[in-house]
Amino acid sequence: MDIRINSQKRSVTLWPEKLFTQHEVDDLREIKTETQTADKQKRLENKTVANLVKKSNRILVSISSHAFPFDIFPDTINIEEGRITIINRRFLSSEVHSVDIKDISNIFINSTILFSQLVIISKTFEENEIKIRNLRNKEAVFVRRIIEGLRTFENKQIDTSSYTKEELIAKLQELSTTKIVT
Repeated sequence: MDIRINSQKRSVTLWPEKLFTQHEVDDLREIKTETQTADKQKRLENKTVANLVKKSNRILVSISSHAFPFDIFPDTINIEEGRITIINRRFLSSEVHSVDIKDISNIFINSTILFSQLVIISKTFEENEIKIRNLRNKEAVFVRRIIEGLRTFENKQIDTSSYTKEELIAKLQELSTTKIVT
C-alpha cells in the first residue's frame, strides 16, 4: 500500500491480526445476510402493526337513531375499517356488539315512511341478528353502502390504511353505486 506524506512516497504493509478461512468468511456473510433479513422482517412487522392500529382506531362513520319526536336513549352504530360497533342504550344500561367486517354475512334495510331499521346478520353470534331501529332512510342506505364496500375490500384483501378517511369513504361510496329502492 502506498501512502504519500509530505509529498514523499512511503510504502506501508499492514498485516491483519487474524486470517480467516473461506468457511469462516462464508459464515460471516451468511450471518450478515440473516441479520439484514431479520431487520427487514422487523421493519415490515412494525409497519403492519402500525397499519392495523391505524385501521382499528379510525371511525369512518358514526350514526345515531332518531325516534319521533326525540330519542332519550339513542342507539349508535360506529363503522371502523375492520369492524362495526353497535351500542343499544336502555334506561340505566347499554349493550355493545362488535362485529368484524369479515364476519358479516348480510345486511338488510327495513323501511317505513319516516324511518328505517338496519339488520346486520353476523356469522359469529348465537343470535346472529343485530338491529338498529329509527335511522333516517338516507342514513341507513349510506351505512349499508359503506359496510358492503368494506366487505368487498376485505374479501379482495385490499389494505385501506393508506387512504385518508375522506378518500376511503369516497371510494366505498363509488364502489356501491347500485340504486337501492326504499
